[in-house]
Amino acid sequence: MLLDDTGRVELTDEEFRLLSSFIYDYCGIFFDVSSRFLLESRLQNRLKSHRFDSFLKYYHYLLFHQDRIQEINALLDVVTTNETYFFREINQLNAFSEEILPELARRKAAQRHIRIWSAGCSTGEEPYTLAMMIRDSKLFDGWKLDIIGTDISQRVLKTARKAVYSQSSFRVTDASYMLRYFRKADDGKYSLDESIRSMVHFGHHNLLDQRMMGLIGECDLIICRNVIIYFDANAKAKVVHCFHSRLVPGGYLLLGHSESLMNITTAFRLKHLKKVMVYQKPGGEE
Repeated sequence: MLLDDTGRVELTDEEFRLLSSFIYDYCGIFFDVSSRFLLESRLQNRLKSHRFDSFLKYYHYLLFHQDRIQEINALLDVVTTNETYFFREINQLNAFSEEILPELARRKAAQRHIRIWSAGCSTGEEPYTLAMMIRDSKLFDGWKLDIIGTDISQRVLKTARKAVYSQSSFRVTDASYMLRYFRKADDGKYSLDESIRSMVHFGHHNLLDQRMMGLIGECDLIICRNVIIYFDANAKAKVVHCFHSRLVPGGYLLLGHSESLMNITTAFRLKHLKKVMVYQKPGGEE
């Protein structure tokens, strides 16, 4: 047992190797040596909750205890980063509204059905933003709309399903959206209108779990922003391959503004829109 002066359990080199490898193998999140202290800090409360005096005991719990799956979910809740807010990366969202949605409306006019997947949706602001923009476009009235939000953290999914948000989620939200789609509660938080809530369905999903991928179905658009930046090259390639398999020909993949598929895959083509670039699966109507 190693404790510092504050009674904090210290993470040994071997324990770091075991735990970081476990997390990577399970969900693709990569902790390099420079992130050792971060991992040690985030897991302190998990050790305290089980009254473990070493990370090795915690590692064995993750491997062998009958409640290991519940604890793995708790582990993922504390090691994942869930920073998000409504209308994040507005240039890309404007391209979604002004260029991508009209194209999908034309291309899918016969089927009158679109499916959109927000992968790594965190607390739900992203898929709800897309739902509001789709509603405002009026291009899909009477269509079947499937908007799916998934995340590996059960904690953030609870917030997403509840759809009640504090002021920090609206840092760039236009007041017109607040008036139309949110109701302010006595505690100062804002609840999303049921007409938008009902458009989005949430599910627990590990992007590296091949068995789960088939449950998503074929998608016209996948948005996964600021998620794969936490993966190494091998995990990124696996996830992007799965995205490609889930997209219909001509379907779109939207990543964060700092993310790129360079050196990962050549399966997508880079499409230049008015203000942003997005990835598109070849095929379909160009």
